[in-house]
Amino acid sequence: MTTDEDTASAAHPQFAAALRELGLDVEIRRFPDETRTAQQAAEAIGCAVGEIVKSLIFAADGVPVLVLMDGASRVDVERVRQELGAEKVTRADAKVVRETTGYAIGGVPPFGHRTRTRVLADRGILDHEVVWAAAGTPHTVFALDPKTLVTHAGGTLVDVREPVK
Repeated sequence: MTTDEDTASAAHPQFAAALRELGLDVEIRRFPDETRTAQQAAEAIGCAVGEIVKSLIFAADGVPVLVLMDGASRVDVERVRQELGAEKVTRADAKVVRETTGYAIGGVPPFGHRTRTRVLADRGILDHEVVWAAAGTPHTVFALDPKTLVTHAGGTLVDVREPVK
């Protein structure tokens, strides 16, 4: 367990504030090397890539939406489009990601964002006892059980991963 002071010094200040607001006491782990990709994060933590939760911003008919996906899978944009009833879904660019969440790509946590967005959480993240996600920077992560993570993110459970070939 960490103190508020420890969390505040390791996590992005916006994310640390969100943790306090939610009453979550999680350990923030900081790494000297970036953990921008799921593979980098898994190697630094020493866990399976599937235990990493990627927080990805897409634009559905121009409206930002957050998709939570396990690190070993890819998002099927067509499934996201169908789930949302949108005409067009695309990956959001770095500017939109920062404007929507308050964080840079590679450090976006699953909650604690600047704006409220719709959240789709792929069911595959529930396959693990504990998952790891970014804590607001490309150097920080935290662990949480996946159900709690999805709940605090305000996520709707869906099947939006690309089928395994």
